[in-house]
Amino acid sequence: MSRPPLAREKVLDAFEQILIEEGERAATMDATAKAAGVSKGGLLYHFGTKEALEAALIERLRALVQADVDRMASAPEGPIAYFLHTSVMANDPIDRAILATSRLAQGGDATASDALRYIRDDWAAVLRPHTKDATALDLVMLVSDGLYFNNALAGGSIPGPVPRGEALDALVALVERAARP
Repeated sequence: MSRPPLAREKVLDAFEQILIEEGERAATMDATAKAAGVSKGGLLYHFGTKEALEAALIERLRALVQADVDRMASAPEGPIAYFLHTSVMANDPIDRAILATSRLAQGGDATASDALRYIRDDWAAVLRPHTKDATALDLVMLVSDGLYFNNALAGGSIPGPVPRGEALDALVALVERAARP
């Protein structure tokens, strides 16, 4: 009898969490099995190697980004406003997948680095028709990066100056005015 998909997701969630909290070196198969509350055999049933676990994480990221790209393309407020508003991390599945994949990339994983470049290209492809030129697209992408990065600083010893509410809306409107054709 096959194991339920929930067990596979539980293992993947545990791997993702270890990557985020402790980094790539700590994200061993043994640590992942322990954090997921499964036996090593249970982990190996779903993921025969650490590379298979990493590949599943990257596939998760790609699926989450595809769903995000679809929402962005049809967002009533427009792709630029959607993209900038969602650049403020909310500790949601896409944020966790990006952070975990970034940890793999920082550890030298070329597949993870490529995946991060591809998702950035996917977002840019949706935004490009709504910007007047390559410089305007760069502006949108870099403001997004700044929001994401500074939000990550919030709560730590370094203050993260991330606008919220009306201030974020004003920033989005300013970027849209500068970027739109």
